[in-house]
Amino acid sequence: MDALDGLRTRLVIEGGRRLEGVVDVPGAKNAALPIMAAAILAEGEVVLHNVPRITDVDVMAALLESLGARVREQAGGTLLIDTSAVASHPAPYALVSKLNASFDVAGPLLARFGRAEVPQPGGCVLGPRAIDMHLRGFELLGATVALEHGSIVASAPRLTGTTVTLAKPSVGATKNIMLAATRARGTTTIENAAQEPEVADLAGFINAMGGRVAGAGSPTIVVEGVTRLHGCEYTIIPDRLVAGTYLLGAAITAGDVTVRGIDPSMLDALTEKLAECGCRVAAEGVALRVVGIPEWRPADVVTAPYPGFPTDLQPPYVTYMSLAKGTALVEETIFDARFVYVSELARMGADVKVSGRSAVVQGVERLQDAVVEAPDIRAGGALVLAALAAEGTSEVGGLEYIDRGYEFFEERLASLGASIARTSVVSPVTPRIDIGLTAQLPKVVTPYRSA
Repeated sequence: MDALDGLRTRLVIEGGRRLEGVVDVPGAKNAALPIMAAAILAEGEVVLHNVPRITDVDVMAALLESLGARVREQAGGTLLIDTSAVASHPAPYALVSKLNASFDVAGPLLARFGRAEVPQPGGCVLGPRAIDMHLRGFELLGATVALEHGSIVASAPRLTGTTVTLAKPSVGATKNIMLAATRARGTTTIENAAQEPEVADLAGFINAMGGRVAGAGSPTIVVEGVTRLHGCEYTIIPDRLVAGTYLLGAAITAGDVTVRGIDPSMLDALTEKLAECGCRVAAEGVALRVVGIPEWRPADVVTAPYPGFPTDLQPPYVTYMSLAKGTALVEETIFDARFVYVSELARMGADVKVSGRSAVVQGVERLQDAVVEAPDIRAGGALVLAALAAEGTSEVGGLEYIDRGYEFFEERLASLGASIARTSVVSPVTPRIDIGLTAQLPKVVTPYRSA
C-alpha cells in the first residue's frame, strides 16, 4: 500500500487545557432538518435564518433539490428554499441512506401531493429507529401504506383529521404526523406527543406558513387542516445539545464557559446534574454559564424524553462521570446501541461497565491520550471532551460524524482555549512511517447545496 493511502483527517487535541470564555450557540440541527423538509408544504419561497453549517443540512438540501426544490445560501446562515417545482417522485436512496431525518419529507409529500415514496432512512447506528408509529399515523389519517422495493409508499386522495395516540412520545412520529395533518380535512389531535423544543419550533414554522397548530410543547397537539400554506421568513431556535456539549466541556476541564443565545430552561435537566456534581451554574437572559471544579461528585442519570435528560447528552455526560470521585449509574431508555462508544472511551483509560441499557461509571484519576474513532455524532462530541481532559495528545477520527452535528467545532473550542487542529495523520491501521507529510489542514466547509 502506498503510504499516502494511510493518511486520514483527524482532530489532534492536546489535553489538559482549561476551557474559558464565551461561545455562541448555532441553530438546532434537530429543528433545522424537519423545518427544511416542511418547506415542501409552502406555495412560495421560504427564508430560513440561523441554519447550522453542518453536513446533515447539506444532505437535506440535496434531498430537496433532488425532488425539484431550489435551495440557495446567503451569508450568515440563511437559506432560501423554493419548492414550487417539487414533485412527488421517489426520494433517492443514496441521500436518504445518509440521514435519519430524511424520512421527515414523507409527511409533507403526503400532505401536498397525496403520495410519498421514501426509502427507509439511515443515519447514525444507535439501534432500531422504528417508523411504525409514523406509518400508523398516516393510516389513521386515511392513507394506504405499503413497502415496495425497500421504500415506504403512502398514498391518499385526501387525508382526513383524526385522533392519533402514540404508544410513546416519539419525536419523529410527532413531527411527521403533524406535517401530514397540516392539509388534512378537519382536525387532528396527537396524544402523548413529544414535547421537545424542536417539535414546538416546527409547529411555529408551520404556523408562520399559515398553518394552525396548537399545543406543541405539550403532550397534546391539535392540528386544524388548511387548504394551502404560503412562503414565510423564520428563525430556527438554538441547538441545546451543542450548548450542552460546551457546558460539559467547561465542567470536565474545570473551566468557565458561557454559552450565548440559548433559553436556559431548555437545559434544566443537564444543569441540575452539573450543580449536583458541584459546578456553579448561572443563567441570565439568553446566556448560561457553567464554572467547573477540579474534583466533582458523581450523579446518576436516566435519559428520558423532554423535559428529561437528553439521550444525545448521555455520551458526553458519561465522559464527564469517568473522572468523577466515585461511581455513577447511567441508564439509557431511548436507544439500544447508544453505549457503542464506550470501547473507545476505555482506550483512554475510562472504567465503564455496560450491561444492556445501563452503564456503571467508576471515576478514574486521569484519562490518557489515545487514537480513537467516533461511531456517531454525539459520541464524537464525547470523545473530543475526553481528549480535552486527558493527559498528552490524542487523535479523534470519525469526523464525518462530528461534522454532521457540530458547526465549526474545533474553531469554537479553540476560541475557548483548547489546543485542537484538524490535521492529516497516518491512520493507525497502517505502519507509522515518517514520510514528512503530516501537516495541519484548514477545515473544509461544504456549501449548503451540493455541487
